[in-house]
Formats: sequence, structure tokens, C-alpha cells
Amino acid sequence: MHWDYVIILAILAVIVPWRSSLRVRDLLNGPDLLASQRILLYLSTIVFQWMAVAAILWRCMAHQLSWATLGVALPYPLRSVAVAGCLSVVLVLNQVYAMRRVATLPHDRRGLVPRLADKLLPRASNEAFVGVFLVLTVAICEEFIYRGFVEGIFANLSGSVLAGALISAAFFSSAHLYQGRKGLITTFAVGLIFAAARIWTASLFPSMVVHFAVDFSAGLAAWRFQPFRRDPIVLAVLQSPVLGVSSPLKGNWFGGVG
Repeated sequence: MHWDYVIILAILAVIVPWRSSLRVRDLLNGPDLLASQRILLYLSTIVFQWMAVAAILWRCMAHQLSWATLGVALPYPLRSVAVAGCLSVVLVLNQVYAMRRVATLPHDRRGLVPRLADKLLPRASNEAFVGVFLVLTVAICEEFIYRGFVEGIFANLSGSVLAGALISAAFFSSAHLYQGRKGLITTFAVGLIFAAARIWTASLFPSMVVHFAVDFSAGLAAWRFQPFRRDPIVLAVLQSPVLGVSSPLKGNWFGGVG
């Protein structure tokens, strides 16, 4: 394996989980964020993820790794659209059910992710618009990094798409170390589903679409149960034909797997 690939994989396996855990701990233990701080956090995450993608793509091109190996292709358009649609419906419904179940629990038993949502969910229209781009960025960039680069590299190295899927799911899960054991198991399972979609369609398109749908729907559901004031402009945007979704999620926003 090329030395630069080793460095990238080491960063993904060690530095990213470590830094994420520290950052989440600081957010949970710190005071509530101001609107400007939340927007800065959204923007810094967007910039960081695109910089990571650019660096990985640069090294892949330097070693003449094909676009097809990275999953940046669409050889089976109809199959890809069908997989994206079916998986989105199933996983979004599962996400909504889970969020509704969590909402019935006492606040002190809801776990880490709802507590984190209290800190990070947008509370006004300007935050929400930036947040949409954040969710889109996470869906595109994380799928390229984990299902494109990591899965492609290990599938090529081992000669087995199954090995590539398992290893990429493990890397994806480790990035969510801050969620604890249950979160690790859940994200590993989701990673396997995304990896299977990538293998069957030979494309990252379905997993990117599903990743966005799951994250967006999770936030829609989570936002509904937050105690802070709902900005009327946010509500209007979320109920629009472009960004809104049909009942029972209408009027909610943001967050999720990524």
C-alpha cells in the first residue's frame, strides 16, 4: 500500500475518532452556543470535509486510481435510483420511529445524541440554511471517503468486495466513537448497508442520497421535540415543496448519522 494511503487511513482510524470525541465532550460540557458559534461550527465542518476529500482525491489521482474504483460513476442509472429510493424510505421510516420512541422517554434517559442535538440544532432561518448545506456536505464527503476511498482501496488490496465493505464499515463506525457502544454497532450496520448499495450499483450515488435522506429526516424529527423557540421563517422553509416533507415530519429539521 502506498505510504500516503497509510497516512490517510491512520488519520481516519485514529485522529478523527479521537478529535470527534474530544469535541463532543467539550460541546456537552460547555455552555449553550450562540447562533454565530453554531454557524461557524457548521461552516468549519463543511470546509474541513471538502478539504479532506480534495486531499484524498489528489493522492488517488497521483496514483492513477480510476473513478470507477472510487465509485464515482453511474453505470446502472435505473438500479441506482431504485436502490436510493427504496433504502431512503426504509431507513427514514426507521429513523422517524426511533426519534418518536426517544421523545417519549424522560429527558435524562434520552442519551447522548439528543443532548448533542440540543446544542447543535439550528434555531433560526439563517442557521437552518447553512445547516442544509452541512447535511449535504456530510452525505457527499463521508460517502466518498468511506465507501469510495476506504472501501475501494481495501477491496482492491484484498481482492474481495466483502472485505472492502467490512473494513469501510469499521472505519465509518469508528468515526462515531463518541456515540458509545450502541452507536458504534448502529453505524457499523448502516455502513454495511451503504457498502452493499455501492457494490450492487457500482456507484456512490445511492449511498449519498440515502445518507442525506437519513440525516435530514433525523434532524426533522429531532427538531420537532426541541424546547427552543421555532423561528417562523424556518417553519415556512421546512413546509415548502422544495425542502419540506409530508406529515408527520413537516415543520422539523436537521442532524443524524453523519
